[in-house]
Amino acid sequence: MKKKLSLVLAGVMAAASLAGCGGGAPAASTTAAQAGGSEAAELNLIIASNQTSLDNPYSYGMDKFKEVVEDISGGKIAVTVHKGTLGENENELIEKLEMGAVSMVVASPGFMTSIGVPEVDIFSLNYLFDSFDHWEKCLDGEFGEKMKHTVSEKTGNNFRIMAYWSSSVRDYYGKKPVTSPADLKGMTIRTQSSQVQQDFWKSCGAIPTSVAWGELYQALQQGVVDSAENDYTSFMLKEHHKTDNGKYISETHHDYTTRLLLMNGNFYDSLSDEQKGWIDEAVEACTQEERQVVYRMFKESKEKVIADGAVVTEFEDMDIDAFKALALPIQDKFAADNNMTAELEMIRAAAVE
Repeated sequence: MKKKLSLVLAGVMAAASLAGCGGGAPAASTTAAQAGGSEAAELNLIIASNQTSLDNPYSYGMDKFKEVVEDISGGKIAVTVHKGTLGENENELIEKLEMGAVSMVVASPGFMTSIGVPEVDIFSLNYLFDSFDHWEKCLDGEFGEKMKHTVSEKTGNNFRIMAYWSSSVRDYYGKKPVTSPADLKGMTIRTQSSQVQQDFWKSCGAIPTSVAWGELYQALQQGVVDSAENDYTSFMLKEHHKTDNGKYISETHHDYTTRLLLMNGNFYDSLSDEQKGWIDEAVEACTQEERQVVYRMFKESKEKVIADGAVVTEFEDMDIDAFKALALPIQDKFAADNNMTAELEMIRAAAVE
């Protein structure tokens, strides 16, 4: 499995500018983490994300993890936090997790499709969730537990999903407002690399385009792409809304995002029950912190982009039914192709309970 992961990652890293397995022995993870931690601690952990902004929700979550686990362990666990300082590309962080150079990372699920876990692309389906409450209910319930088991089993426990985080809900933004799929016909749009995401935008008549996140401001400014899609906080922090091709925001709310707080499961299993208990308690606390920051910053970021001159078409003024009508067949096909019809029905049922 490790050889397969390394070979795949080598290929993925070659295309890393477009983006986001675990492996490595527990001893390697411990040794590498200790190099950056406290000599007084019995366990040193390194947690990292690819986001450099200190205002990003991931930053608040990682800081909370450090605060709580160091407190409840009485200093027996020490944590070093890296906010983009180990690389802004998620693939780099995943490789470091595989090598044992970091203990925990925050990452998008999509990279697992390249290492034999196509089921995780269910998180990329548009209009899968219809609210933050629906998202939480599913991820913290039976569906979330089932996905944790699937990931652990199919990666030989090299990946353990410690918690589900979010980067908020994604919307369209571009050179003109849109209210229905027909308005997107012929427009280029920077999208995620997920096949189901690209299939959705193609069905709208748009032309999905790959642009590295760090290069997207310039691409919007120079007209390389007509539009993009992301959450308010992410594009606000990068000031995409200040470009001519990012000025008009339409609240499609097409993707309530899922991000994974990952650890090497074999490393986790090697820890003492006491250490696991401390880590689990800190993970629960930091997950609640990260989510609350996401929800708060959704409102604050929206207010900020409007104050900066962006023009917003509200969710209530969108023909959401038309967008959903294109998304549902893609959901059904994905579920059928990946033997996940039961999981999809589980999510849909939770929306109406």
